[in-house]
Amino acid sequence: MGAEKPAFIGGSGIGETFAQRADVREIVVDTPFGPPSGPILESEIEGVSCLFLSRHGPGHHLNPSTVPYRANIFALKKLGVTRIIATGAVGSLQERIEPGHLVLADQVIDKTHRRVGTFFDDGIVAHIEMADPFCPSLRETLLQTSRETDLKVHDGGTYVCMEGPQFSTRAESHMHQMWGGDLIGMTVMPEAKLAREAEMCYALIALPTDYDCWRPHAEGADKSTLLQEIIGNMKVACTAATRLIESVIPKLAASHGNCDCQNALAMGIWSDKTGVDRATVQRLHPLIGRYFSEGL
Repeated sequence: MGAEKPAFIGGSGIGETFAQRADVREIVVDTPFGPPSGPILESEIEGVSCLFLSRHGPGHHLNPSTVPYRANIFALKKLGVTRIIATGAVGSLQERIEPGHLVLADQVIDKTHRRVGTFFDDGIVAHIEMADPFCPSLRETLLQTSRETDLKVHDGGTYVCMEGPQFSTRAESHMHQMWGGDLIGMTVMPEAKLAREAEMCYALIALPTDYDCWRPHAEGADKSTLLQEIIGNMKVACTAATRLIESVIPKLAASHGNCDCQNALAMGIWSDKTGVDRATVQRLHPLIGRYFSEGL
């Protein structure tokens, strides 16, 4: 396997850090699902060529329900990416997970309902395994790297992905805790599902900024003070996540193993391949081309 370009999907905090690199360049990619959230940025970290995509686009103009998740993942796949490290702000549902910490989530409860969650909704059917929604291998690499730092990183956690853009009611927040949720957020789904369909390793560094609404605020704290506290927690978490990402890059460059995630469709395509329309195969070629090599 040749040199790989790991990719990062994140918000404005980490995106601003990446964009300020001296050698950054923009890549514009077309996809069958429309344009991605914005230009994909390319730069080098520790001598390794890396890609970055701002999930909500320049200026944070896309809300979680309108992010073009399919276009984003397809564009990265088209550029040869095999491993994605995502970051995203979340609320903590557990006292032990403090704002400013990092969490390497290992499970998801998907509550979204407005988003298209598959590439295979027209002319071909694929069913993939999602028992472990985040790549165990990539997550373990991040975990081992974090142990070489002084960062506070939690090993595992269940991410409840809600539709948004509104935040939870207090009753919902308590319900999510009863479900076993550790984090509440709005963006990991269908992103993780699509990455698996695209046979890409995908792991999440979750960035807790507050305790959602289940935990009472300090008495007398006004909304402006609370907002500034959340922004401060976000900056702390972004700085920590950036450190972890920069530390893990050399390890990703040195490891070229073929993870099970990168063969997710081997048993997943249920359609009779001889009956799949050629135009469908060509449209989805970066995803399924290797399973339809004859006659193309």
